[in-house]
Amino acid sequence: MIPNIVYLHSHDTGRYVSAMGHAVATPNVQRLAEQGMLLRRCFCAAPTCSPSRAALLTGQSAHSSGMLGLAHRGFALHDYGQHLVSTLQGAGFHTVLAGMQHVGDDVGYDEDLAPETRQAQHVAAAAEAFLDQGPQQPFFLDVGCSETHLPFPDMPAADGRYLRVPDPLPDTPGIRHMMAGYHESVRRMDDGHGRVLAALERNGLADNTLVICTTDHGIAFPGMKCHLTDHGIGVYLILRGPGGFSGGQVCDALVSHVDLFPTICEIVGIEPPAHLQGTSLLPLATGQPAVRDEIFAEVNFHAAYDPARAVRTDRWKLIRHYDAEMTTPVLPNCDDSEAKAVWLEHGWGQRPKQMERLYDLIFDPNETQNLAADPAHAEVLAMMRGRLQRWMEATEDPLLVGEVKAPRGARINDKRGASPRDEPHVVNYEGTDG
Repeated sequence: MIPNIVYLHSHDTGRYVSAMGHAVATPNVQRLAEQGMLLRRCFCAAPTCSPSRAALLTGQSAHSSGMLGLAHRGFALHDYGQHLVSTLQGAGFHTVLAGMQHVGDDVGYDEDLAPETRQAQHVAAAAEAFLDQGPQQPFFLDVGCSETHLPFPDMPAADGRYLRVPDPLPDTPGIRHMMAGYHESVRRMDDGHGRVLAALERNGLADNTLVICTTDHGIAFPGMKCHLTDHGIGVYLILRGPGGFSGGQVCDALVSHVDLFPTICEIVGIEPPAHLQGTSLLPLATGQPAVRDEIFAEVNFHAAYDPARAVRTDRWKLIRHYDAEMTTPVLPNCDDSEAKAVWLEHGWGQRPKQMERLYDLIFDPNETQNLAADPAHAEVLAMMRGRLQRWMEATEDPLLVGEVKAPRGARINDKRGASPRDEPHVVNYEGTDG
């Protein structure tokens, strides 16, 4: 029997769930991990919303899919026929959206259950109603909620007293207060996920449903979301269901979001489309220790243009920036928040940006000591540069021939500005602001 697929996803959650060791109230995500397989070293392909989701749902890099920036700012896929939904429909799946998808208006789901809301309680209620009605099988149910995106709920000051702040940030009252809002947001997200999972159980659908539970990228704090360090590209991933993803397995293999599409194809028995760039994760469920030895990630546009690429292995990370005009952080690409205000108060906007960074992730897992200029690491640097170059060539990365162009009509902020809320420019013909 062909399995159903449920895709549970959220904004800006990174690895900040209890299954990854964080003291947040996510019992439903925790239970799912204990029933399935937790992939502790999963990475998104782009730490900004639409490019990340497009990479997962098309099985290829963001620049290959065409999603160079945010869908609501005028970016789109080159070919919506490359979206997972199209492939599944061709294999007889009934495709259903509940809540947010953020890859554009041309995906073509068979049903949209909750077009007017992204809140977890309403999205979950719509998904529950679909599952309770005895749906046509096989189905693909895409359930997306927005709770963990800023702004977070304004929590009482006392709620932040005993919280740990994210590792890249100083422990201040303002950042603890912001983190209290994240705790409440992720609790609401988890409650919505739990309602969908409970509906699968009570309708006898759980055993024949592949559940994919993940997020788009790192949490919305400075130095995390929209950054190519592990704080930005590291995400949690849980798989439960057919294929051997069961029993509370914990997997430490390097994996990428682009690997999910070929995994689905193998489980369902679909011929993988030719455009896929990932590799199936199914061997990991049968004891194979690894399916890849490197992952790649990129940034092109978020609110503003800030092209960068990264390659990561078990031990090494190389990050390269490509816009030589910007020697300081591109501030519009960081969401306004209490944490951002703390960094700005202490001169973040004037800190020099290192154009090339090499990190030893064994001795420097927080990526603070740049080894790119260290002669003792020249061979490692050359090796990582070679890996990145080969990937860029194989995927026909537009950065190889110069500036990445935004499409006509895209709304782009001035990269020298301060906030994503500043008035954007509209690209009136390719690559030109007007």
